[in-house]
Amino acid sequence: MQIATPYLMFLGDVPDTLAAKTAYGIKDWRPDWCVGQMRLPGCAADLGIPDMTLPEALAKGCRTLVIGVVNAGGVLPDHWVKEIVAAIEAGLDVASGLHVKLGAVPAIAEAAARRGRQLHDVRHTDERFPTGKGTKRAGRRLLTVGTDCSVGKKYTVLALERGMRERGLDADFCATGQTGVFISGRGVAIDAVVADFISGAVETISPEAAPNHWDLIEGQGSLFHPSFAGVSLGLLHGAQADAFVVCHEPTRTTMRGVKHPLPTLQQVIDLNVQLGSLTNPAIRPVGISVNTQALGESEAKALLEKLAAEHGLPATDPVRFGVAGLVDRIVADFPEV
Repeated sequence: MQIATPYLMFLGDVPDTLAAKTAYGIKDWRPDWCVGQMRLPGCAADLGIPDMTLPEALAKGCRTLVIGVVNAGGVLPDHWVKEIVAAIEAGLDVASGLHVKLGAVPAIAEAAARRGRQLHDVRHTDERFPTGKGTKRAGRRLLTVGTDCSVGKKYTVLALERGMRERGLDADFCATGQTGVFISGRGVAIDAVVADFISGAVETISPEAAPNHWDLIEGQGSLFHPSFAGVSLGLLHGAQADAFVVCHEPTRTTMRGVKHPLPTLQQVIDLNVQLGSLTNPAIRPVGISVNTQALGESEAKALLEKLAAEHGLPATDPVRFGVAGLVDRIVADFPEV
């Protein structure tokens, strides 16, 4: 899948910033590809890049309208269709990470066919995956896991990829969600894979590798989330993780979209070790990643120090304070062979 850049980021009228996390992820990690944003009245998200009309975006060289939003069920709101059709008519391709395929919407499919534009459904793939086998394979793998969904699992592995490469380690980001695929240009949206093949898909995108090579696998959901635990478990088994980093957002009291309370960090560590040992008995935690965006700097540092002391693991906010401590722990726990 080759998506033409640069992008015009479509935010629609999302109610909060988390609903536009795909757009934020692309902007944060591929800022040179994001020329402008297109928002509808009532939109509560702002990428901090210029708002543009379609003619303005075309004049700036935009080639693809990226639907940079997520929502429960991955649906495409009816009132967005006319905006997408207008973009196609103006001469843009369209890329989406939603579950609903763009081509399944008659008005969008007809406009694309008439104008000869490309429709990219990043969440879907034509590749067929095997069932997972759980057989030990060469190379090393790190998985991010969470107390909830949308807590920073993708940002953590992307920051680790950068930090580990700066230390001279052989490390690659493996995308398992639509935003990650937009950022890396490869991977698979695991939550769109038929359940029997989730672990096999993860084995496929993280195949056998050189002994010191690290695949940094983007986690999804949480083993404790009633909506997404199945995806998280398939990822854990397919990753055959040697190491994992627990990701957390400290201001929440319930998990996103449900009334269930957040688990403790220790519960997350214990359950991931217990279940992950099925495919890798040596699985171990190597750190804690905390999204401290809602906290002041002194409060954030105090919390990280407290968590590190409680769990005997390095704790950081990768965006705010970097990942040096996490890389130190990985290097110490996994010397090169």
